Amino acid sequence: MRYDRIRTAVFLSRENRFSATVLLDGAPVRVHVKNTGRCAELLVQGATVYLAAAENPARKTAWDLIAVVKGGLLINMDSAAPNKAAGEWLAAGGLGQLEELRAEYTLGDSRFDFYARRGGAPLLVEVKGCTLETDGIAAFPDAPTLRGLKHVRELAALAAKGWQCCVLVVIQMKGVRLFRPNWVTQPAFGLALAEAQAAGVRLLAMDCRVTPDSMELDAPVPIDLTPPEGV
Repeated sequence: MRYDRIRTAVFLSRENRFSATVLLDGAPVRVHVKNTGRCAELLVQGATVYLAAAENPARKTAWDLIAVVKGGLLINMDSAAPNKAAGEWLAAGGLGQLEELRAEYTLGDSRFDFYARRGGAPLLVEVKGCTLETDGIAAFPDAPTLRGLKHVRELAALAAKGWQCCVLVVIQMKGVRLFRPNWVTQPAFGLALAEAQAAGVRLLAMDCRVTPDSMELDAPVPIDLTPPEGV
């Protein structure tokens, strides 16, 4: 996936979940933050950030904050990017030859990210974008997610009934060596992932090639579901 009209800026402050102020061409400018997560370790004063031109010219903010430099890592933090990049990867055969691939599939009272048929059998794929990294280890979620927990548990139940199911963690950077659930933030999510895997759900973490104006899935990253002592 690619963006149009990229600009480099310096992060100044975050006003709320949706907006921040950056220094662009020497002047403070209000921008839209395309990630409602906390991102406290990413959006620090003085950080280099990348902006993409807003798709809606009538919007109050002309720029979207889509990526940030943390240490030596360029991290895409656009919450819409993982599904877009995953859709391209799936269409290109990332999980094998698929038929009837479509996004936003409603089943019961839930909506899953992708549905397809593979080998004549239905397949559900739920995508989780990951921007949290510490010492080369990526973790999800960075804040408790009731929706994510519900979907993982539902996939486990469907897998037990014979559905092909996959949780695809899209790590929005290169340079990580391992993926783990964020046991500190939401231990229930890590336990749900382990239970889903035991029920037949495929767990897959993929890193991404990230540039200021693009992101694409690249290579699998090892997953460690070992819970810490006491969980």
